[in-house]
This record gives sequence, structure tokens and C-alpha cells, in this order.
Amino acid sequence: MPTELPKTYDPAAAQTRWVEHWLSHGYCNADPIPGRESHTIMIPLPNVTGALHMGHCLNGTIQDLLTRWRRMQGKVALWMPGTDHAGIATQAVVERRMLEEEKLTRHDIGRDALVERIWTWKDEYEARILNQLKQIGSSCDWRRVRFTLDEVCSKAVRRTFFKMFSDGLIYRGKRLVNWDTYLQTAVADDEVFHEDVAGHFWTMNYPVVEHSDHQWRAGGVSPPSTVASSEDLGGLTPSARQEWRPTGQKISFSTTRPETLLGDTAICVHPTDERYKDLIGKHVQIPANGRIIPIIADALLADKTLGTGAVKVTPAHDPNDYACGLRNNLPMINILNTDGTLNENGGEFQALDRFEARKMIVAKMEALGHFEKVEDRVIPMMYSDRSKTPIEPLLSDQWFVKMDSLAQSAMDAVTDGRVRFFPQRYAKTYLDWLGEKRDWCISRQLWWGHRIPIWSIRLPIPATSDPSRQQSPEFFGPDGSPVRKGEVYFPFADRGQSAAAVIMDGPEAGETLLLICVADGCEELEAQLQADGFVQDPDVLDTWFSSALWPHATLGWPDREHNPPMAEYEISNLKSEIESGKRKAESRDCSTESRIPNPESSSTNEVLDFFYPGSVLVTSRDIITLWVARMVLTGLYNMGDVPFKHVYIHPKILDGLGQTMSKSKGNGVDPLELIEKYGTDAVRFTISSLAGETQDVRLPVGYECPHCEAITPQIKEHQEMRPKGGATPSIKCAKCRKAFQFPSPWFKPDDGAAVARIVSERFEYGRNFCNKLWNACRFAFMNLEEYSAAPVADSELEVEDRWVLSRLASTAREVTTLLDRYQFDQATRAVRDFTWNEFCDWYLEMLKPRFRKEAAKPVAQRVLVVVVDNLLRLLHPFAPFITEELWHMLNQLAPQRGLKQPAEASESVMIAPWPRFPSPAVDAALEKRFERLQETIVAVRNVRSVYGIAPSAQLKLFMRCTPDVATQLQAVADQFDNLSRTMLEAAGLDVTPPKGSVSFSLGDADGYIPVGDVIDRNAERARKEKEAEELRGHIRSGEMKLANEGFMAKAPAHVIEGIRETLAAKQAQLESIERIITELS
Repeated sequence: MPTELPKTYDPAAAQTRWVEHWLSHGYCNADPIPGRESHTIMIPLPNVTGALHMGHCLNGTIQDLLTRWRRMQGKVALWMPGTDHAGIATQAVVERRMLEEEKLTRHDIGRDALVERIWTWKDEYEARILNQLKQIGSSCDWRRVRFTLDEVCSKAVRRTFFKMFSDGLIYRGKRLVNWDTYLQTAVADDEVFHEDVAGHFWTMNYPVVEHSDHQWRAGGVSPPSTVASSEDLGGLTPSARQEWRPTGQKISFSTTRPETLLGDTAICVHPTDERYKDLIGKHVQIPANGRIIPIIADALLADKTLGTGAVKVTPAHDPNDYACGLRNNLPMINILNTDGTLNENGGEFQALDRFEARKMIVAKMEALGHFEKVEDRVIPMMYSDRSKTPIEPLLSDQWFVKMDSLAQSAMDAVTDGRVRFFPQRYAKTYLDWLGEKRDWCISRQLWWGHRIPIWSIRLPIPATSDPSRQQSPEFFGPDGSPVRKGEVYFPFADRGQSAAAVIMDGPEAGETLLLICVADGCEELEAQLQADGFVQDPDVLDTWFSSALWPHATLGWPDREHNPPMAEYEISNLKSEIESGKRKAESRDCSTESRIPNPESSSTNEVLDFFYPGSVLVTSRDIITLWVARMVLTGLYNMGDVPFKHVYIHPKILDGLGQTMSKSKGNGVDPLELIEKYGTDAVRFTISSLAGETQDVRLPVGYECPHCEAITPQIKEHQEMRPKGGATPSIKCAKCRKAFQFPSPWFKPDDGAAVARIVSERFEYGRNFCNKLWNACRFAFMNLEEYSAAPVADSELEVEDRWVLSRLASTAREVTTLLDRYQFDQATRAVRDFTWNEFCDWYLEMLKPRFRKEAAKPVAQRVLVVVVDNLLRLLHPFAPFITEELWHMLNQLAPQRGLKQPAEASESVMIAPWPRFPSPAVDAALEKRFERLQETIVAVRNVRSVYGIAPSAQLKLFMRCTPDVATQLQAVADQFDNLSRTMLEAAGLDVTPPKGSVSFSLGDADGYIPVGDVIDRNAERARKEKEAEELRGHIRSGEMKLANEGFMAKAPAHVIEGIRETLAAKQAQLESIERIITELS
């Protein structure tokens, strides 16, 4: 490196240089060290669905900040990297691309071919993601990269499934689930989103009917078997329907989904509704298919104050109806195929898409005279977050985890303090969700993921005519003991607990199935089962099942005897990526993964023992239920301990309109484009300053003109632009008047077109800070010529040295405390204020006269070196690249540093110790004196500005104040001349204003500065009077507008508010100028 800093900081060059340096020196590595404290963070896995977004950038910045900080504190800091296979999300992306580009579906190419394509996708985008993480400075232990489908994690998934199955915690059952008809799979409640859309509200009616059997009509006797049951899903035969006749009454109801009436199994009313009390227990007929269904009373479903008070009940297609069906033992009739078309229960509408069937059913009901009206309504719709298509509630056979005891243990871990949330309010979200103790649907009808390790075969039903044996077991275990349906047992006497089995009813009437769950590592048994006619379940596990195991699976569990293998990745050539700004995946290809044994292998898994439980999970509130709760649950189940002690929930980043940033909305900011424009340190520093306890953060974005770089703020209109008449939308720059296209989820910019990038000027905050730090250090290093290390006695320290060292110690303590509390915004502000204000603006200015004096220069240099050294260490977790660049330059100029006992500095700031200062280092009284000095000098500088006094003009200052304030000012009097060309002439209670003075007030002190000799009072007064007159004109104009009734009636509220704010500011400005005119007079 050169011995003189360039005038400007080049972030791209620094990022390339220091990423490679840190990795090649192994500074990010974390291995167990007996006697040392560990600090473990498990990365919230990025999905291998594409590139990182701003959420990842914020999340990764906070995790890296904590890891670097704890590493500098002397802890063995492991930040475990990895990626998630993201079953449904990744398969959806690959399937959609395959359909768009090749017009192929998964069924066209088959399971194996699709999985192979997804692995290719995974390899490409995982490589891209890992290199993006490196570019934002992530100091993960890159030797330990894990993937949720790799061998290590897969073994943990298999072991957990088998353990839960053997414990009777996993079962197969028919439940109502959220069904994605596009991907044809179940999705979790947390994987859907709600939107209000324009829709319709249809009102129809069912005729009340009675049976010809008068004995039944007399009451009390069960209705004939011709009433729909689970075995009679298609309704009544024509002859059976003739046994029912209309009574002339009808029950009206309203629905947003008329097609579901084909699956109705009841009409529900409130038990106290006088309109229907006499009808409860009777029946109605569905005109569209002739089915006879009962009229039931259920106070939990029907509300007599809403609409007609009657509700159609479709248990197989509505969650509220499903609960009602369970309470009232209603049949559940599924009318949908997995692709959203109607099945055989749709009758004449079979094979139609549900939306097409909706139109035809409405038409049929109208033709039959049972349609009443339709209203336009805003309808709350549920969409799959994965495919962005409408969700259908669907009765489906799925695998579930029993949550009762597992959920309670996870709740106890938070209520008793073993797991703490920051901010604490998010514990409620966690506890409320777990408190419902809803069984967890863990199966997905996908091909990408961990395939469920269950093999099944149909069993013959033993025949018996002995009524006494009807409830007896008809199946027996390997030891001859009876086995009841639903009981878990171990079916192979010679294989121990390598397999667990359960006998259960199959989906078909009278069908019995034997289900065998095989433990991991039993491939021979799997092959034997396959040969014996068993079939493996086609479903895969919910992505969150494997993600829940991440904190202990990545550390090698369930292998307790060996350390987990490592993944050796070559360091990618980041230089070309950063400098070119290209986002092509091929520039991010990692080398082929090679598994090598841990050189520290032993008879125990030291890595798991040392790093589990983890320290903190850093995540968003969106996945408290999806991930946090399940990680605690599985950690307790498998490890007997919580997976982490703290959970920090960071803010979400919103755009200027208050919407969550997302590329699907066209408002997302690519963090790598920000890094290219502002540099990683600037992005990280800004991100840290936004990570507070208040949710959420608004980050207005704009389009940077490719012609002149002017910013056009993004508005809603831009987000909603669509191609019209084949023309790609564009925006005209207000500055250069040239048009440009822009990124959008709704269209692709034309080839060769000028395309803007999405940016946010908020990141100027971080870039300005980095420039300030760079310039300050450049000045400092330029004044370290002939530096020599030597002890500095307390008596050799000047008052400004003692002050800056005290403020440095105070800031280090404050930052440490704030980071302990996860208050990153306040920590960033504290270190910025010290750097920008006290170090750059004050201390360096105080040092300048000493650098010009040979006798004073050595001590000034030694103190300056110590301050810069500690400052770079304080800043390193926030801005790692610029601090490393400056640290290496400082090492060349001052390899040994320290005030009491100078010592060799660390080779890298990354491995330097976190600043620690003894209690006496903080001098509160001295800091108070300098606060007085600073506010007084600021007041003097304001006087110069207001009265147009040249900076070179020497001023005199008189301060009327109490004796203690006078003492504080006199103790730092030497700095008045250095910092503001002002001499402190007098201070005390007896000070009187000199003739021709202007004044300022500091609350408990008044200052007076004679200006008669430095300004032309008459000319200055004339200038101020002219300013005052202009202000009065502006004020009159504003007051006239507000007094104009016509204007006030027509003007928008924000315009009126703007005028009022401007008027108030002008009036305050006028008052200030009038006071100055008075003083000048």
C-alpha cells in the first residue's frame, strides 16, 4: 500500500482487497477453543430462488456487526452460513420459467428430470448468493457452508422425522388446508397473504322440503338414509328425490363463491333466530344438484344480525364451515381436483375450472328461480405467497405433527426467560401462535425437498363373524402381541428400532394400510420394502421442517461422535463483480464443493458441544411463527435445550409509500446496485442507523437517470405502469428532459434502451460519513511524519487530550451497552457523533497549533494515534472495509502504539481487541467544561455568520455567568482563539455589556461581543432592514391566502398546511432579524 492516502476513498478496490485478505488469513474461521466463550449466530437461510434483496442486506449487516463485535471482544464467534432449498418457492420459480420458455410442465418431464433441473438452478443461485453475502462484508465461517438438502442436514431431518413418528407425534389425517391450485400443494397459514379485491356477493335460496314419510315428519326419528352422507357424496337418485316435496318455504343465504354450493352439507341458522326456530331439524334441497341437506343450529357460525341470518355450510372448502362440520358431525364433500377444476362431485360441471363453473352455477340457479340478487363488494381474498394465485381451502390427506406438548415446551422457554425477545413485545406474537396448539401440516405435494420416509402397503381385512371380536385387534407385532390401529410399533424383530410402523384406515372405504417409517441409514431395508410391493409416499416435507433444525443440524447433529465435515469454497474473483457491477450468475460460480474431514476430528462432536446453544437469532417478524417458534420447539425436542438465548427482530424496510420493498411490486432496491453506487461501508452504516426498535423504516426510492444521474422520485403511478399498445413505459427526466426506461415486474426494458436504476438517497448519509472519516484520517496521517512510539505520562497530556480520551472512553462504553441491547440505531448514532463532531470537528482542530510546534508535536502524535486506533476498532463492525484500509495504513505509519506501554498493533483491525477503558478514563467534569466551550464557540461562530464578520477578524468575548460557569470557561480559554479567533476577556457575575456589543444567550450565561470595530453598523443595519421588509411582504402574501375563503375552500389540505408552515417559519425569521436590527441601533 502507498504511504499516503489518496484524496478520495475507493470502496470497490477496498472491498475486493480485504474480502480476499480476511478469507485467506482465516479470520472468519471459528473452531472450538476450550476455556473461551462462544458466540453463535445461525444465518436465516436465504432461499435459492434468486438474488439477495434489501431485507437480506439489513439482516446480514446486523448479523455481521454482532459477529465482528463479539469476535473483537475475544469470543469464538461463529456465524454459520448456508442456504435453504425453499421447496415450494424454488420449485415454483423453476416450473414457471420452464413453462414460459419451453411450454413444459413438471408432469411432461417427470419427477427425476424436474429435480435435476432444480439442482442446476440451486447451484447457480447459491453461488450467486454466497458471493453477494461476501460483498456486503459477511464474516461467516465459509468453511462451514450448509444447505438444507446436503448430507449433514438431510440426516438430521430424517432422524427427527423418525423420532417423532416413533413417539407418536407424526400422523396422517384428513384436514382442511390452504391449497395452491397452481403448484398443487398445501401451504401454511404463514405462507399466504390477504388482499381486498373487487368481487360479488350473490344471494340465492334453497327450498325447504319435507319427506313423504309422515312418521319421520312427526319428529324425533332420524331422516332416511337418502340424506347425503359421507358415503353418498353425489346426492339423491331421481327416485329418491321424488320422496321429498317442497313446503313452499325457502331459506335465503349469500355467498362469494357460488360454486361451493355443490359441496354444501347443511344450512345453518342461529338457535335463537325467531325466523328459523321452527325449521331447525328440517331440510332443504340444493336446486343445482338435488341434494337434500339438513337445517342445523350453530351459534358459533350463524349471526342472526347479519344478512339473512342463514349460512350455507361447505365443510370441505371453508375453515369456519369445517369447524362447524366437526361440531355437528356433518359430511364433508370435496368438489375440487388439485388443479382447481371440479371433480366427480361437481356433477354436470365436472372438469370445469372453478371460476367458469361459478358463472354456470349462477346461471342455473337463476334459471331454476332460486337466484335473488348480486351485489358488488370488496372481497377479502387469500393468495399463495409462492405462486401469487388465489388459495382454495381444501379437505386433504396430509401429514401432521402433534403440537400440544411440543408447543407448550416452546412457550415455557420464553415465559421462563430461557429465550428472550428484543424488542420484548414480539414475544406475544410467538406465544399467541403457539398457544393455539394447532397441529402442524408438514407435507407438501411437491417433488423438490426431503421426501417423506414412509412406505405403505394395502392390507387384507381379516374376516370374522364373532361380534365379540369386532373391536379386537386383528393385527399382531413381531412378538405376537396384538397391535391396534393407530398404535406405533416396531415391526421387525431382527432390525430393532430401525423402522416404526402403524396400521390405519386408508382413504377408501374398508381399506386398511400398513405404514412403515424407516430410520436414516437403512437403504437395504428401503430396497426390500420396495421389492415387497411397498410404495414410498410421494410428498415432501414442508421446507420449515428442515429449517427448524438448522441451529443443531448444521453443527452435525445427530452425529455426536464426529465433528461435521466442512465445505471448502474457493474465493471468488470479486474484483470484476464489484467494479463492473454485473449481476450475471456465471461471474459468481463457486468451485465444485469438496467435502473434507475436520482435521480436529475426535471421539466427540466438539463443534456441537461448543457452539450449541446459539447466542442470538436475527430475523424479521414475518417468520416468528414459521421459523423462530419451530426452531425452539425442535431444539428442545432433539437437544433438550433452546437453540438460542436471544431473538432480535429487526425492522422491515418500506418504500416511500409505506409498502414493503419487493421486486414483485417494482419498488425493490438491489443492494448490490447500492453497493456499486455508494460502497459497502456506506450501505452498512446507513442500514445500521435504521435498525431501531420502532417498526418500520421508510426508505423512499427513486430512478437515477442514465443520462444525467438526476433522481426522479418513485410514485405509485410508476409502480403501476404497464405496456400500452406494445410500447414499453418510460419516464422523462425533469432535469435533462430525456426519457429512460426502468426496472419493473410487469415488463422488461427494451434491448439497448437507456435504463435507470432504483436508488435511495438515504444512503448519502453513510457515504458522507465515510468521506468524513477518510478525510479526517488523511489529515491525521499527513501529520504523523517522524512519529515515534513512547510512553506518555498523564502530566504530558494537554487538556484537549484528556477530554478526547474521556469522550472516547465514554463513547466506547455507550456503544458497548447499546449493542448489548440490540439498539443498533442508537449505537450508530453514538459512534458517528463522536467521530464527526468531537474527533473531526473539534479535536483535530485543537491539535493543529501543536503540530506546528516541535516540542508539542510528539505527544500530540502519540495521543492522535491512540485515538485513531480506538476509533477504527469502534467503527469496524459498522464499516469493516474502510476501517481495515485505514488500519493497515496506520500500521505502516505507527506500528507500535499506546500511551502507557506502546505495543505492536494487530495485523488486522478485524482481530484487534474491542476498546476497553478503565473507569478513571472518564472525566465527567472535564467533559462538562468542553461542552460549555463547544456551545460558546458555536454561538460566536453564529454571530460571525449573522453579522457578516470575516473569519480572520479577531473578536473579544465577555461572558456574564455564575462563578462555576466562569471557572469552566477559563479552564479552556486557550481554545477560544484557536477555534474561533476570539479572546475570552472576562467571565463572571460582574461583567457588563461593552458599548456597541451584540449578544447571545446560552441559558445560564450571556455572551457579549463588541462589533463596532469589525463591521459597518449602519450598512449592516440597512441590509437587515431590507431583509426584514422582504420577509414582511412574504408574510402578508401568505396571510392573504389564508384569509381568502374561496382559496381555502378549493385548495388541497396539504397545500394549506404547507402555507401555514412557511408562514410560521418566515415570522420566526423576521423576529430574529428585528432583534438584530435593535442591537445594531
